[in-house]
Order: sequence, then C-alpha cells, then structure tokens
Amino acid sequence: MSVSNPSIREFRTLNKDIGVAIVVILALVIGFSVSQLVINRAKMYQEPDSPFQLQYPARWTNAESLQDVLLKVEDPAADSAYKTSLTVETRELDPSAPPTMQTLVDRRVEQRSQLTAYHFLSNTETTVAGAPAQELRYSYVVQPIDTPRRASLPVVIIAREYIVLTPTRTYYLALAAPENEFESASARMDAILQSVKLQ
Repeated sequence: MSVSNPSIREFRTLNKDIGVAIVVILALVIGFSVSQLVINRAKMYQEPDSPFQLQYPARWTNAESLQDVLLKVEDPAADSAYKTSLTVETRELDPSAPPTMQTLVDRRVEQRSQLTAYHFLSNTETTVAGAPAQELRYSYVVQPIDTPRRASLPVVIIAREYIVLTPTRTYYLALAAPENEFESASARMDAILQSVKLQ
C-alpha cells in the first residue's frame, strides 16, 4: 500500500497558487493602467479668434447653459443628480478704463449671492497662465430634479471660480461640484488650470 506524501502535494499546489496570484496581480495592474489612460485623456478647447485654450477631461460632455458662455462641460459619471461642471466665460475690457481686480471680485460675489443658500468661503490671490487672478470659493444649494411629484433632495454645491485678468479681457473659469465629489473634482481643476494658455 502506497501513501502519498502530503508535503509534496502542498508544494505542487503552492506553485499553482503563486502562478494564479501573479496572473491576477498583472491583470489588476493592466486594468488600472488602462483606466488611468481613459480617465486622464483630455480634450482641447480653443476659443475662436483668440489664443485662449485649455484642456478638460475627454469623458466630460457638453452641457446647456442659460448664459452666454464660451464653454460648459460636465462629468456624466459624477455620483450625484447634479453633475460636476466646468464653465468658462469671458468679458471684453475697456482698455482706457480697466477695472481693478477688487472691483471684478466684488461684482462676481454680488452676482453669485443670488444663488440659493449662497455662502462665501474664501478668496485668494493667485495667477493663471502667468496672468493675475483671484480664486473664489463658495457654496450654494440646487434642486437638480425640479419636476412635480418627483422626490429629489437638494444638493450642496461647492465652487472654485477663477477671475483671470488680461490687458483686454477677463476670463471666468468656474468648477461646481456636489459636496461628495468636490475633492476629486478639485484635483481635476488643478490639471485644467495647468493647461490654460492665454497667449
């Protein structure tokens, strides 16, 4: 009567387990790399007849705006009824009497104060593509599904808005994201700002 040696059987099984683990780890690494390539792809926006351009995530889609804007895109994958959005506006300046940055900030705060439950958080002096800028942070509340008999809770939105002053124009770049998405959206905004070109 022959008795199989348990230690030999365990050694053979161990080799198979290590092989499976290596295949699984390689599959995870490849999957993560592909997902990062998809996530980090970017689309270019170029303002007509102007050097202004920026890049935003390729998966973001065009969104409607009731205002006159250069660009409005949103993240369809945002985990909220309200989707994270990026809006770019511009205004011509009178070169003979350009407004000060403080005047532009005050005007913008006054405009934004019309938003529901608006709350000013901070403003910081900075630069965007070498031009003087101010970063405004504020929050407000939206009702994303405003349809009768449809249950929908209000969503708290946090916004990062940049007022960028050039010799002939002012640009407003605003990121608005649901509170639960703001941290990741804010990292995206940093990359978008790095891509801005003004001349």
